[in-house]
Amino acid sequence: MKVLIVIATYNEIDNLPKLVEELRSLVSDADILVVDDNSPDGTGRWVEEKSRQDVHVFSIIRTNERGLGSAVIRGFKYGIEHKYDYLVNMDADFSHSVSDVPRLLKVITESNADVVIGSRYVFGGMTPDWPVIRKVMSRCVNFWAKATLGLKTKDNSGAFRCYRIDKLSLLDFDRFISSGYSFFEETLFRLKQAGATFEETPIVFLDRRLGVSKINRKEAIKAIWIMLKLGLERVVGRRNG
Repeated sequence: MKVLIVIATYNEIDNLPKLVEELRSLVSDADILVVDDNSPDGTGRWVEEKSRQDVHVFSIIRTNERGLGSAVIRGFKYGIEHKYDYLVNMDADFSHSVSDVPRLLKVITESNADVVIGSRYVFGGMTPDWPVIRKVMSRCVNFWAKATLGLKTKDNSGAFRCYRIDKLSLLDFDRFISSGYSFFEETLFRLKQAGATFEETPIVFLDRRLGVSKINRKEAIKAIWIMLKLGLERVVGRRNG
């Protein structure tokens, strides 16, 4: 089983070294790819040096590109080009527990699912650090994703997922219109169009230990608008089909 763990970063020097250390200890056979948007805090420099010391750690430093969605797509393409079997995407800020990575891999290898979602919204999933307003907003975004994109999964906005590479390889990444956090809803939408099957397994999502969150109101509004555009694409496609 050839596994790639993709971590998109920007200014995560306070978190990334410890995260990579824990991943290397717990899933020692997996490769780790860090896609960094030329972080001014030295995140990219650190991972480049680490990659020279550890054959399981790789880096892509993007100097002329920005955006979470395009960074993750770069990771997807790397996984496809290098013929991995599975790809795990996770955040760098410890909101996703390293100890859950083996469980996502176990679920996808023992099921027929093409995607396993680390879900905050199935039984056992939790967001204990969140204030009520953030919980309400997240639920509304997920309801909107289900309504506009026809998704049946409960957690459509989370980044913590395990994918079968052979299913990712069916996607036309040039069709993606999301560059920010709506990228994760769009990925499920595109995979659903490609005939993918989904499984959700509960996770406890914790707020970042160190560093600054990149989520803001402007990004949330943009995500809602993009999902509406994708929903219209879905309706037009259904009529043409």
